Amino acid sequence: MLQFIRKEVHDHVAEHRIQRTRLVTKNGHCNIEFGNVAYHSHFAYLMDFWTTFVEIRWRFVILSFVAAFTGSWFVFGLLWYLIAKSNGDLEGENVPDGHLKCIENINGLTSAFLYSLETQTTIGYGGRALTGDCAETVALLVIQSLVGAIINCFMCGLILAKISLPKNRAKTVTFSDTAVICLKNESLCLQIRVANLRKTLLIGSHIYGKLLKTSVTPDGEPIILDQVNVDFLVDAGKDNLFFVCPLTLYHVIDSSSPFSETTADTLQQQDIELVVFLEGMAESTSSSCQVRTSYIPCEIQWGYCFLPIISRTKGGKYHVDFSNFSKTIPVATPHCPSCYLNEPNKELHQYGQQGINNPGFEVVTTEDLVDNAQM
Repeated sequence: MLQFIRKEVHDHVAEHRIQRTRLVTKNGHCNIEFGNVAYHSHFAYLMDFWTTFVEIRWRFVILSFVAAFTGSWFVFGLLWYLIAKSNGDLEGENVPDGHLKCIENINGLTSAFLYSLETQTTIGYGGRALTGDCAETVALLVIQSLVGAIINCFMCGLILAKISLPKNRAKTVTFSDTAVICLKNESLCLQIRVANLRKTLLIGSHIYGKLLKTSVTPDGEPIILDQVNVDFLVDAGKDNLFFVCPLTLYHVIDSSSPFSETTADTLQQQDIELVVFLEGMAESTSSSCQVRTSYIPCEIQWGYCFLPIISRTKGGKYHVDFSNFSKTIPVATPHCPSCYLNEPNKELHQYGQQGINNPGFEVVTTEDLVDNAQM
Protein backbone atom coordinates (compact mmCIF):
# COMPACT_ATOMS: atom_id res chain seq x y z
CA MET A 1 0.00 0.00 0.00
CA LEU A 2 2.81 2.38 0.90
CA GLN A 3 4.61 1.63 -2.37
CA PHE A 4 1.41 2.33 -4.32
CA ILE A 5 0.93 5.71 -2.60
CA ARG A 6 4.60 6.59 -3.18
CA LYS A 7 4.27 5.71 -6.88
CA GLU A 8 1.11 7.83 -7.26
CA VAL A 9 2.79 10.81 -5.59
CA HIS A 10 5.90 10.40 -7.77
CA ASP A 11 3.79 10.22 -10.96
CA HIS A 12 1.80 13.29 -9.94
CA VAL A 13 4.93 15.31 -9.19
CA ALA A 14 6.54 14.20 -12.46
CA GLU A 15 3.43 15.11 -14.46
CA HIS A 16 3.23 18.51 -12.74
CA ARG A 17 6.90 19.15 -13.54
CA ILE A 18 6.31 18.26 -17.20
CA GLN A 19 3.31 20.60 -17.39
CA ARG A 20 5.40 23.47 -16.06
CA THR A 21 8.27 22.96 -18.50
CA ARG A 22 6.25 22.74 -21.71
CA LEU A 23 5.03 25.79 -23.60
CA VAL A 24 1.79 24.27 -24.91
CA THR A 25 -0.16 21.82 -22.77
CA LYS A 26 -1.76 18.69 -24.17
CA ASN A 27 -5.17 20.43 -24.31
CA GLY A 28 -3.76 23.43 -26.19
CA HIS A 29 -3.32 26.07 -23.48
CA CYS A 30 -0.17 28.20 -23.68
CA ASN A 31 1.96 28.07 -20.54
CA ILE A 32 3.38 31.59 -20.66
CA GLU A 33 3.13 34.77 -18.61
CA PHE A 34 3.88 38.40 -19.39
CA GLY A 35 5.85 40.36 -16.84
CA ASN A 36 6.79 44.04 -16.51
CA VAL A 37 4.00 45.17 -18.83
CA ALA A 38 3.65 48.97 -18.75
CA TYR A 39 0.67 50.16 -16.73
CA HIS A 40 -0.73 52.24 -19.57
CA SER A 41 -0.95 49.09 -21.70
CA HIS A 42 -3.81 47.87 -19.52
CA PHE A 43 -6.02 50.59 -21.01
CA ALA A 44 -5.81 48.74 -24.33
CA TYR A 45 -7.95 46.01 -22.77
CA LEU A 46 -10.58 48.61 -21.86
CA MET A 47 -10.58 50.03 -25.36
CA ASP A 48 -11.18 46.54 -26.77
CA PHE A 49 -13.76 45.76 -24.08
CA TRP A 50 -15.79 43.35 -26.22
CA THR A 51 -12.87 40.94 -26.74
CA THR A 52 -11.98 41.33 -23.07
CA PHE A 53 -15.47 40.31 -21.98
CA VAL A 54 -15.61 37.40 -24.43
CA GLU A 55 -12.28 36.01 -23.22
CA ILE A 56 -12.85 36.32 -19.46
CA ARG A 57 -13.95 33.31 -17.44
CA TRP A 58 -17.58 32.35 -17.03
CA ARG A 59 -17.60 33.27 -13.35
CA PHE A 60 -16.79 36.87 -14.23
CA VAL A 61 -19.37 36.88 -17.03
CA ILE A 62 -22.07 35.79 -14.58
CA LEU A 63 -20.84 38.36 -12.05
CA SER A 64 -21.00 41.08 -14.73
CA PHE A 65 -24.49 39.92 -15.72
CA VAL A 66 -25.79 40.18 -12.15
CA ALA A 67 -23.96 43.45 -11.44
CA ALA A 68 -25.17 45.13 -14.66
CA PHE A 69 -28.86 44.46 -14.05
CA THR A 70 -29.01 44.89 -10.28
CA GLY A 71 -26.81 47.99 -10.49
CA SER A 72 -29.02 49.62 -13.11
CA TRP A 73 -32.18 48.75 -11.16
CA PHE A 74 -30.74 50.28 -8.00
CA VAL A 75 -29.43 53.47 -9.70
CA PHE A 76 -32.72 54.17 -11.45
CA GLY A 77 -34.66 53.19 -8.34
CA LEU A 78 -32.72 55.82 -6.44
CA LEU A 79 -33.58 58.39 -9.12
CA TRP A 80 -37.27 57.47 -8.95
CA TYR A 81 -37.15 57.79 -5.17
CA LEU A 82 -35.54 61.24 -5.39
CA ILE A 83 -38.16 62.46 -7.88
CA ALA A 84 -41.00 61.13 -5.72
CA LYS A 85 -39.51 62.64 -2.56
CA SER A 86 -38.84 66.04 -4.13
CA ASN A 87 -42.39 66.16 -5.44
CA GLY A 88 -43.90 65.07 -2.14
CA ASP A 89 -45.36 61.85 -3.50
CA LEU A 90 -44.21 59.57 -0.68
CA GLU A 91 -47.06 58.17 1.35
CA GLY A 92 -47.25 59.47 4.91
CA GLU A 93 -46.17 62.98 3.99
CA ASN A 94 -48.54 65.92 4.27
CA VAL A 95 -49.91 66.26 0.77
CA PRO A 96 -51.91 69.47 0.08
CA ASP A 97 -55.26 69.31 -1.63
CA GLY A 98 -55.04 69.28 -5.40
CA HIS A 99 -51.45 67.96 -5.38
CA LEU A 100 -50.45 66.31 -8.66
CA LYS A 101 -48.33 63.22 -8.08
CA CYS A 102 -45.56 62.18 -10.44
CA ILE A 103 -45.57 58.50 -9.37
CA GLU A 104 -48.37 56.56 -7.69
CA ASN A 105 -47.84 54.20 -4.75
CA ILE A 106 -44.19 55.02 -3.98
CA ASN A 107 -43.71 54.97 -0.22
CA GLY A 108 -39.97 54.43 0.18
CA LEU A 109 -36.67 53.33 -1.37
CA THR A 110 -37.74 49.67 -1.54
CA SER A 111 -40.91 50.42 -3.50
CA ALA A 112 -38.88 52.75 -5.76
CA PHE A 113 -36.42 49.90 -6.43
CA LEU A 114 -39.30 47.54 -7.26
CA TYR A 115 -40.80 50.15 -9.60
CA SER A 116 -37.42 50.47 -11.33
CA LEU A 117 -37.23 46.67 -11.73
CA GLU A 118 -40.78 46.51 -13.11
CA THR A 119 -40.06 49.32 -15.56
CA GLN A 120 -36.80 47.89 -16.94
CA THR A 121 -38.09 44.32 -17.19
CA THR A 122 -41.47 45.49 -18.59
CA ILE A 123 -43.35 43.53 -15.94
CA GLY A 124 -45.74 46.29 -14.83
CA TYR A 125 -47.76 44.77 -11.99
CA GLY A 126 -50.07 47.83 -12.02
CA GLY A 127 -49.72 48.96 -8.41
CA ARG A 128 -47.05 51.56 -9.15
CA ALA A 129 -47.34 53.77 -12.21
CA LEU A 130 -46.56 57.18 -13.67
CA THR A 131 -49.26 59.80 -13.71
CA GLY A 132 -47.88 61.64 -16.73
CA ASP A 133 -48.05 64.99 -14.97
CA CYS A 134 -44.27 65.40 -14.61
CA ALA A 135 -41.94 65.81 -17.57
CA GLU A 136 -38.90 64.54 -15.66
CA THR A 137 -40.54 61.17 -15.00
CA VAL A 138 -41.36 60.71 -18.67
CA ALA A 139 -37.77 61.52 -19.63
CA LEU A 140 -36.39 59.16 -16.99
CA LEU A 141 -38.73 56.38 -18.17
CA VAL A 142 -37.42 56.72 -21.74
CA ILE A 143 -33.80 56.77 -20.57
CA GLN A 144 -34.21 53.68 -18.39
CA SER A 145 -35.97 51.78 -21.17
CA LEU A 146 -33.11 52.54 -23.57
CA VAL A 147 -30.44 51.63 -21.01
CA GLY A 148 -32.25 48.37 -20.24
CA ALA A 149 -32.42 47.48 -23.94
CA ILE A 150 -28.69 48.17 -24.35
CA ILE A 151 -27.81 45.98 -21.36
CA ASN A 152 -30.06 43.19 -22.64
CA CYS A 153 -28.48 43.28 -26.11
CA PHE A 154 -24.93 43.36 -24.75
CA MET A 155 -25.43 40.53 -22.27
CA CYS A 156 -27.33 38.31 -24.72
CA GLY A 157 -24.64 38.85 -27.35
CA LEU A 158 -21.89 38.16 -24.82
CA ILE A 159 -23.42 34.89 -23.64
CA LEU A 160 -24.08 33.72 -27.20
CA ALA A 161 -20.53 34.62 -28.19
CA LYS A 162 -19.14 32.70 -25.21
CA ILE A 163 -21.24 29.64 -25.99
CA SER A 164 -20.34 29.62 -29.70
CA LEU A 165 -16.61 30.23 -29.34
CA PRO A 166 -14.63 28.26 -31.94
CA LYS A 167 -12.44 26.79 -29.21
CA ASN A 168 -15.48 24.87 -27.97
CA ARG A 169 -15.59 23.09 -31.33
CA ALA A 170 -11.89 22.37 -30.92
CA LYS A 171 -12.65 20.30 -27.81
CA THR A 172 -14.16 17.60 -30.04
CA VAL A 173 -10.89 17.19 -31.97
CA THR A 174 -8.31 15.04 -30.22
CA PHE A 175 -4.70 14.04 -30.82
CA SER A 176 -2.95 10.84 -29.82
CA ASP A 177 -1.22 10.89 -26.46
CA THR A 178 2.12 10.02 -28.03
CA ALA A 179 3.91 10.41 -31.34
CA VAL A 180 5.85 7.55 -32.94
CA ILE A 181 8.89 7.25 -35.22
CA CYS A 182 8.98 4.32 -37.61
CA LEU A 183 9.25 3.42 -41.29
CA LYS A 184 6.45 4.39 -43.68
CA ASN A 185 6.65 4.04 -47.47
CA GLU A 186 10.36 3.21 -47.14
CA SER A 187 11.04 6.49 -45.31
CA LEU A 188 11.67 7.16 -41.65
CA CYS A 189 8.70 9.20 -40.42
CA LEU A 190 7.38 10.82 -37.29
CA GLN A 191 3.68 10.04 -37.01
CA ILE A 192 0.80 11.36 -34.93
CA ARG A 193 -2.87 10.51 -34.95
CA VAL A 194 -5.78 12.98 -34.92
CA ALA A 195 -9.53 12.34 -34.76
CA ASN A 196 -12.68 14.39 -35.19
CA LEU A 197 -15.20 13.21 -32.59
CA ARG A 198 -18.15 14.79 -34.42
CA LYS A 199 -19.68 13.56 -37.64
CA THR A 200 -19.73 17.11 -39.03
CA LEU A 201 -16.58 17.91 -40.98
CA LEU A 202 -13.94 20.57 -40.57
CA ILE A 203 -13.89 22.24 -43.97
CA GLY A 204 -10.56 23.22 -45.51
CA SER A 205 -8.61 21.79 -42.60
CA HIS A 206 -4.83 21.63 -42.76
CA ILE A 207 -2.15 20.71 -40.25
CA TYR A 208 1.36 21.92 -39.55
CA GLY A 209 3.90 21.83 -36.75
CA LYS A 210 6.52 23.94 -35.01
CA LEU A 211 9.57 22.52 -33.30
CA LEU A 212 10.53 24.66 -30.31
CA LYS A 213 14.09 24.46 -29.10
CA THR A 214 16.94 26.57 -27.78
CA SER A 215 19.51 27.37 -30.46
CA VAL A 216 22.67 29.43 -30.59
CA THR A 217 23.43 32.01 -33.27
CA PRO A 218 26.86 32.17 -34.99
CA ASP A 219 27.63 35.09 -32.65
CA GLY A 220 27.08 32.88 -29.63
CA GLU A 221 23.75 34.43 -28.63
CA PRO A 222 21.20 31.86 -27.36
CA ILE A 223 17.69 31.97 -28.82
CA ILE A 224 15.07 30.57 -26.46
CA LEU A 225 11.98 29.04 -28.06
CA ASP A 226 13.43 29.12 -31.55
CA GLN A 227 10.72 27.95 -33.96
CA VAL A 228 11.40 25.56 -36.84
CA ASN A 229 8.72 24.51 -39.34
CA VAL A 230 7.68 20.86 -39.36
CA ASP A 231 5.56 19.78 -42.35
CA PHE A 232 2.99 17.04 -41.87
CA LEU A 233 1.37 15.02 -44.63
CA VAL A 234 -1.27 12.42 -45.18
CA ASP A 235 -1.31 10.10 -48.18
CA ALA A 236 -3.74 12.44 -49.96
CA GLY A 237 -1.77 15.64 -49.30
CA LYS A 238 -1.51 18.14 -46.49
CA ASP A 239 -4.33 20.62 -47.17
CA ASN A 240 -8.12 20.24 -47.38
CA LEU A 241 -8.14 17.01 -45.40
CA PHE A 242 -11.20 14.77 -45.66
CA PHE A 243 -11.58 14.69 -41.91
CA VAL A 244 -14.43 12.21 -41.54
CA CYS A 245 -12.41 9.53 -39.73
CA PRO A 246 -9.20 9.49 -37.67
CA LEU A 247 -6.10 10.30 -39.69
CA THR A 248 -2.47 9.31 -39.19
CA LEU A 249 -0.27 12.27 -40.09
CA TYR A 250 3.42 11.83 -40.78
CA HIS A 251 6.51 13.96 -41.16
CA VAL A 252 9.29 12.53 -43.34
CA ILE A 253 12.63 12.68 -41.50
CA ASP A 254 15.10 13.41 -44.27
CA SER A 255 18.18 15.61 -44.56
CA SER A 256 16.05 18.79 -44.45
CA SER A 257 14.07 17.73 -41.39
CA PRO A 258 14.83 19.28 -37.97
CA PHE A 259 14.98 15.69 -36.66
CA SER A 260 17.72 14.69 -39.12
CA GLU A 261 20.43 14.66 -36.42
CA THR A 262 18.27 12.85 -33.87
CA THR A 263 18.93 9.22 -33.01
CA ALA A 264 17.15 6.62 -30.91
CA ASP A 265 19.72 7.20 -28.13
CA THR A 266 19.73 11.01 -28.12
CA LEU A 267 15.99 11.70 -28.54
CA GLN A 268 15.18 11.63 -24.83
CA GLN A 269 18.13 13.91 -23.96
CA GLN A 270 17.07 16.75 -26.25
CA ASP A 271 15.36 19.90 -24.96
CA ILE A 272 12.70 20.21 -27.64
CA GLU A 273 8.93 20.49 -27.90
CA LEU A 274 6.88 19.65 -30.97
CA VAL A 275 3.73 21.78 -31.20
CA VAL A 276 1.12 20.57 -33.70
CA PHE A 277 -1.66 22.81 -35.07
CA LEU A 278 -4.85 21.82 -36.86
CA GLU A 279 -6.92 24.59 -38.43
CA GLY A 280 -10.26 24.35 -40.17
CA MET A 281 -13.77 25.75 -40.50
CA ALA A 282 -16.70 24.16 -38.71
CA GLU A 283 -19.27 22.91 -41.21
CA SER A 284 -22.29 23.80 -39.06
CA THR A 285 -21.28 27.30 -37.91
CA SER A 286 -18.74 28.40 -40.59
CA SER A 287 -16.44 29.60 -37.79
CA SER A 288 -12.70 29.02 -37.98
CA CYS A 289 -11.04 27.11 -35.17
CA GLN A 290 -7.55 25.97 -34.26
CA VAL A 291 -6.62 22.91 -32.23
CA ARG A 292 -3.19 22.65 -30.60
CA THR A 293 -1.23 20.06 -28.74
CA SER A 294 2.42 19.36 -28.04
CA TYR A 295 4.83 16.48 -27.66
CA ILE A 296 8.00 16.49 -25.61
CA PRO A 297 10.75 13.85 -26.01
CA CYS A 298 9.29 11.49 -23.40
CA GLU A 299 6.05 11.44 -25.45
CA ILE A 300 7.77 10.46 -28.72
CA GLN A 301 8.30 6.70 -29.09
CA TRP A 302 11.13 5.59 -31.36
CA GLY A 303 10.51 2.25 -33.03
CA TYR A 304 6.75 2.03 -32.57
CA CYS A 305 3.73 2.31 -34.84
CA PHE A 306 0.03 2.85 -34.14
CA LEU A 307 -2.42 -0.02 -34.03
CA PRO A 308 -5.17 -0.04 -36.69
CA ILE A 309 -8.47 1.43 -35.55
CA ILE A 310 -10.71 1.42 -38.65
CA SER A 311 -12.54 -1.71 -39.70
CA ARG A 312 -15.62 -2.65 -41.65
CA THR A 313 -18.43 -4.48 -39.91
CA LYS A 314 -20.42 -7.34 -41.34
CA GLY A 315 -23.30 -4.92 -41.79
CA GLY A 316 -21.25 -2.88 -44.24
CA LYS A 317 -20.55 0.09 -41.94
CA TYR A 318 -17.14 1.49 -41.09
CA HIS A 319 -16.23 1.15 -37.43
CA VAL A 320 -13.66 3.19 -35.49
CA ASP A 321 -12.24 1.56 -32.37
CA PHE A 322 -11.07 4.43 -30.17
CA SER A 323 -9.68 2.03 -27.56
CA ASN A 324 -6.70 1.62 -29.91
CA PHE A 325 -6.42 5.32 -30.75
CA SER A 326 -3.18 5.95 -28.82
CA LYS A 327 -1.94 2.37 -28.53
CA THR A 328 1.31 1.37 -30.21
CA ILE A 329 3.35 -1.76 -30.97
CA PRO A 330 7.13 -2.04 -31.51
CA VAL A 331 8.37 -2.44 -35.06
CA ALA A 332 11.79 -2.77 -36.68
CA THR A 333 13.20 0.74 -37.11
CA PRO A 334 16.57 2.27 -38.08
CA HIS A 335 18.75 3.65 -35.33
CA CYS A 336 19.07 7.10 -36.93
CA PRO A 337 17.90 8.91 -40.08
CA SER A 338 21.39 9.40 -41.52
CA CYS A 339 22.41 5.75 -41.24
CA TYR A 340 19.19 4.67 -42.95
CA LEU A 341 19.61 7.21 -45.76
CA ASN A 342 23.22 6.12 -46.33
CA GLU A 343 22.62 2.40 -45.88
CA PRO A 344 18.93 1.60 -46.54
CA ASN A 345 19.62 -2.16 -46.51
CA LYS A 346 21.19 -2.08 -43.07
CA GLU A 347 19.61 -4.36 -40.48
CA LEU A 348 16.78 -2.77 -38.50
CA HIS A 349 16.32 -3.02 -34.75
CA GLN A 350 13.45 -3.58 -32.36
CA TYR A 351 13.40 -0.86 -29.66
CA GLY A 352 10.18 -1.80 -27.89
CA GLN A 353 9.80 -4.66 -25.45
CA GLN A 354 6.19 -5.68 -26.00
CA GLY A 355 3.15 -4.47 -27.84
CA ILE A 356 -0.35 -3.65 -26.73
CA ASN A 357 -3.15 -5.86 -27.95
CA ASN A 358 -6.88 -5.32 -28.07
CA PRO A 359 -8.45 -8.79 -28.34
CA GLY A 360 -11.86 -7.31 -29.12
CA PHE A 361 -10.65 -5.57 -32.28
CA GLU A 362 -11.58 -7.44 -35.43
CA VAL A 363 -10.90 -6.30 -38.99
CA VAL A 364 -13.54 -7.45 -41.43
CA THR A 365 -12.34 -7.29 -45.01
CA THR A 366 -14.25 -7.16 -48.28
CA GLU A 367 -13.58 -10.88 -48.86
CA ASP A 368 -15.30 -11.71 -45.56
CA LEU A 369 -18.37 -9.79 -46.71
CA VAL A 370 -18.45 -11.75 -49.98
CA ASP A 371 -18.14 -15.08 -48.17
CA ASN A 372 -20.92 -14.18 -45.76
CA ALA A 373 -23.14 -13.11 -48.63
CA GLN A 374 -22.65 -16.43 -50.44
CA MET A 375 -23.47 -18.40 -47.32
